[in-house]
Amino acid sequence: MSQKIPASHVRTRRAYEDPAPDDGERILIDRLWPRGVKKEALQLAEWNKDLAPSAELRKWFDHDPERWPEFRRRYAAELAEHPEAFEALRERARKGVVTLVYGAHDEEVNNAVALRGYLLGAGGLDVK
Repeated sequence: MSQKIPASHVRTRRAYEDPAPDDGERILIDRLWPRGVKKEALQLAEWNKDLAPSAELRKWFDHDPERWPEFRRRYAAELAEHPEAFEALRERARKGVVTLVYGAHDEEVNNAVALRGYLLGAGGLDVK
């Protein structure tokens, strides 16, 4: 079996969007529960806080696009501290569709986009 994860197997979706029938396993990757969202509405397979950026990193980043490259580097370093969680997610994505659920407003600069990049990138968590 190939170690490469098909791009179609890793999706991102805001917690405030309705789940789609083709979302596969939905995993919340934020430390904080999305405000105003009921647990049953998210239809999660898992809420994995080990895949979320630390509170300190999240506050430092503050969704500032100028900090995006440094955020990605620091976030990769934090994920490397939880290799079992990251590898378990990789294995799930190899087998089928996973949707990374997040609460941020920005759909292009957020931890789900970064995590998707690490999963699909040849270097994994090796961000320069």
